This record gives sequence, structure tokens and C-alpha cells, in this order.
Amino acid sequence: MRALALLLVLVFGSAPTWAFTLTNPNSWPFIPIPEIVTDPYAGTLVGVMPVFLRFNSSQQIQQIFAPDINYNTILGWGGTLRYLAYPSADTQWYAIAGGSEGNESSVELDYASGMERRQRWSLEGHFLYQRSPTQRFFGLGNSSAESNQSNYALLQVYGDATVGLNLTPHLQIALRERPRFVRIYHGALSTLPFIGDLFPNVKGINGGTELLNQLVASYDTRNSLQIPTLGGLIALFAGISDRSVLSSASYSEFAADLRHYLPIGSRITLAGQLYARYVPGGSETPFWAMSWLGGDGPGAGSLLGLPISEQQTWRGGGAGRFIDNNLFVANLEMRARVYELDLFNTHGIVELAPFVDLGRVFHNASTIPLTNLHPAGGLGFRAIALPFVVAFVDFGYGPNGSAVFSGINYPF
Repeated sequence: MRALALLLVLVFGSAPTWAFTLTNPNSWPFIPIPEIVTDPYAGTLVGVMPVFLRFNSSQQIQQIFAPDINYNTILGWGGTLRYLAYPSADTQWYAIAGGSEGNESSVELDYASGMERRQRWSLEGHFLYQRSPTQRFFGLGNSSAESNQSNYALLQVYGDATVGLNLTPHLQIALRERPRFVRIYHGALSTLPFIGDLFPNVKGINGGTELLNQLVASYDTRNSLQIPTLGGLIALFAGISDRSVLSSASYSEFAADLRHYLPIGSRITLAGQLYARYVPGGSETPFWAMSWLGGDGPGAGSLLGLPISEQQTWRGGGAGRFIDNNLFVANLEMRARVYELDLFNTHGIVELAPFVDLGRVFHNASTIPLTNLHPAGGLGFRAIALPFVVAFVDFGYGPNGSAVFSGINYPF
């Protein structure tokens, strides 16, 4: 797996020296990593990724440059450039851009400052351009059938700006503005029907625009945003998108994100999350703005720790396996540190993390969310290079079979 290979490099790799010796990998100017990546919806990818690491004076990773060239069984040849910077615990940023001959492309940028909330203000800017031709849609509702699978290409461009007022190092009030442009096209999978042919009456089938205005109140006692082992997070969201202000549909949303991290001894952390999202004014909400259950969550997402509210972690299927107005999900992981060592003045940790996910979507707010939950479970492999870098590979199993996910940062 790409992420597993990268994370092992982050844990056990060292800063290259310039006395190059072919038989001494520590002297190489970069570390060549083979890639084998599977995705529940996007096929299998093989490639090679040279990883360049730069360390600060404390031998902590400060910069990662990881380009690759790859071949995907659905999308053909492609490549990605990745640059991640960790100048301090308070300021971090990343830039990722890639594409393939199968009409897939993406550019993602993020810059965050004030992450420790010790200043009066926390600021973050996030930009995403994405064209993904392997998206799947199974219909709306908690009982959408695997046999109703359709395909489409999602084109979206959005900017996400967050300004947080830190009343204390734990308590923050934030304003978030996210203008988004969405279009839906025919996808790359000719063996599946187009979403517009199988579901012609679904709202948002031609795309649209929105300006989501969101207010977030959060109380955060985690000892780390990236690698929490103690404390918790309570985040409450209220948002509105109005047709009279740059939006093609009007809807409102309310969400709550509760997380807790309980250490058991020095090597085990129980990590739990409860998440609920309601869209009471959702009679005209486009499907791409509804609540999505499936996948490994929003990925790198917000460096400030405020998740993208629509999509949540459920590792029994890919992104958007279940879609409707409202959502409830519960996640529990036991993160066990099974191997640690100090190598080249860098502290590395390998974790095993058995997990359980329970979730559902529902149309009416009066529905009891604890009924008809979809179960999923599995085992995660994680590696950590303290204090900021963590990558994961999760093997999940749900009602419709197995799924594999990989990426940077914890799922929650």
C-alpha cells in the first residue's frame, strides 16, 4: 500500500547524507517506494514514489516531497506531486496535485495558523479542485441496494476559509465560508449505468453552486491534533446555504462531533467518535450536499481539526455508499503501539488498530438514529513519526464485502 510504504519510510527513514553509496540506503538522495494501492471504487494502482525528507535541528520531519508515477487499472497512467510542510506545531500547510490519462485530476492546498489556539485568532484557507470519474451512486436512503450501482464523474471546485476566535486555548468560536461549484458528467466505467439514466429525478443531478455559511463552536482538550492520546473534542455546527446568495438550492444543517481518547497504560489508546448531522430544511438539497456515509472520512481535510461535515467514516464501503439528508455514525478504535524505536534520532511508532463502525442515514428527522445501523469492522495498520506525521492502511469488512483504505492522518 502506498500509505503503508510511505509511513514506514517516515518512521524508519533518515535524512539523506551526501556521501552517496549504492549499498547504503541512508546515503541515497531519496527513498524509492513501490506503490500498490486498492480503492473500493477507483480500481488498483501500481507505481513508484521517490520520497524526499527534510528534518529540522531536532531531527523531526519538517518537509516531505513525494512525487509518483503510477498506472491504474481503470484510469491508466498518471502521477501526483505531494509537498507537506510542518514548520511548527502552530503552523502547517500542504500542496497536492495530480492527474491521469483517464480524465482524473485534482489540486488541493491548505494553510493553517494558530493550530494550538494560544493566540487570539486561528486561520485556515483550504482550496480543492477535483475531477473524479469513478464516483458511485446507489440511490438515496439507508436501504439503497448494491445492485443499483451507477457511475458518474464529479467535478467540484471550492474554497474553504475559517476564522476562529479563541476564547481560551480550549474554547473556540469559528466562522466558516465555503463557496462551491459542482458539475456532474459521465464517468469512466462503461460497465455501469450513468447516474442520470438510472436516477433521473435525484436533485443536483446536473450539479450546481452553493455558498455554505457555517458557525462552529468547539471545546477541544486533545493533547495533539494529529496524534491524540488523551482528551476529547466537542464540536457543534450550524450552517445555511441560501438560493438568494450564490446558491442553486436552499438548505440548513446542524451537526455534532464528539470524540474522546482514553489511554490504557502507555501503549493503548481507545479512540471513539459519535457524529450526527441533520438537514431539516433539506427538501431541495442536492445529493452531493447531503450526508454521506462511507469511506475513511474527509481525509487530510482541515488542519485545524474541524471536519468537513458531509462525509463521515464508515469502512464497510466507499465514499457515499449511503446518502440521505441525515446521518448518524459511531466509531471505536483500539490503537495499540506494538513497536517503537529511536533510529537516526527520529522516534518511530507502529500501531495496530482493530476498529468497529456503526452508521446509518435517514430522510426524516423524527427517525430514531440508533435503529437499522450498518455494521463494519476490521484492522488498521498505522505508523507514526512524532510529533505530526501519521499514515494509515485500514482493512474493513461490511455487509457487501471488504474494502481497503489508505491515507495520511487518522480517520478521526
